[in-house]
Amino acid sequence: MDRNLALEFVRVTEAAALASATWVGRGEEKTADKAAVDAMRKAFDHIRMDGTVVIGEGERDEAPMLYIGEKVGHKTEDSPKLDIALDPLEGTTICATGGPGSISVIAVAEQGKFLHAPDTYMDKIACGPGAKGHIDIDKSATENIKAVAKALGKSVSEMTVVILNRPRHEKLIAEARATGARINLIGDGDVSAAVSTGWNDTGIDLLLGIGGAPEGVISAAAMQCLGGDFQGRLKFRNDEEKARAKRMGVADLEKKFTIDELASGSVMFIATGVTDGSLLKGVRFMPGGQAKTHSIVMRSATGTIRNIEAHHVLNKKPQ
Repeated sequence: MDRNLALEFVRVTEAAALASATWVGRGEEKTADKAAVDAMRKAFDHIRMDGTVVIGEGERDEAPMLYIGEKVGHKTEDSPKLDIALDPLEGTTICATGGPGSISVIAVAEQGKFLHAPDTYMDKIACGPGAKGHIDIDKSATENIKAVAKALGKSVSEMTVVILNRPRHEKLIAEARATGARINLIGDGDVSAAVSTGWNDTGIDLLLGIGGAPEGVISAAAMQCLGGDFQGRLKFRNDEEKARAKRMGVADLEKKFTIDELASGSVMFIATGVTDGSLLKGVRFMPGGQAKTHSIVMRSATGTIRNIEAHHVLNKKPQ
């Protein structure tokens, strides 16, 4: 996969972040999400590729654009065939309330290298490079926390575990706290949380709990780039979701997916901050119709991680 594409894709996440950031703190989740989707879809038209959305805004009857199966990009005879996993606005509630950690994110792989995950839940565990190979979703939270602490050369009391603050995680949170580890409860945005486990400056050591399956695939792509680890198991809410998973090629509904089964080959991960978080700074609007964005661009092939701070003159953006 052409490395120059990574810098093309950052323009896509920047466009979505800039569009949704105008709605930060205004309580309009759907409006902010639509702004991000519209901007991202339009920006894709400028990239030379034969792209297919495999993780997106839902199926065609549920989403007008960026739906699963939609073709994106400017296709030519020699355009690379790429699979796209995306979330134009991860953390819609965060954006609407002005909270921390909302991002626009894309993961890109060669054709057929992402799990085609249905829009259901996924039980997840993620850690950074220092604990790669030491996590197992089949084991208890206590066992995983102790194993990661040992791998990192920390005491359990020095560990920080991030978990979505949901009623379904009541027992998980209680068990994690009982180990003596520090618990960071988040309201939304578990892609950022998973990536944070591989980012030394965040202080996050482990992600545990159930979140969206599409976000799990995107997180696995990021962890491939960071050299971290990720495992997931689909958690279905009803028979319709099980049937959809089978139609998408998931034969074993109880399967434990490793990081290589979720995202493999040459992978790129691109994200732009919408609101300030531990991973990225949010969009800054300035006088005179200008703005600043902060993005990260990562490639699994080289392990390169680029932080990109861009200055935008908004009235010169393509319409």
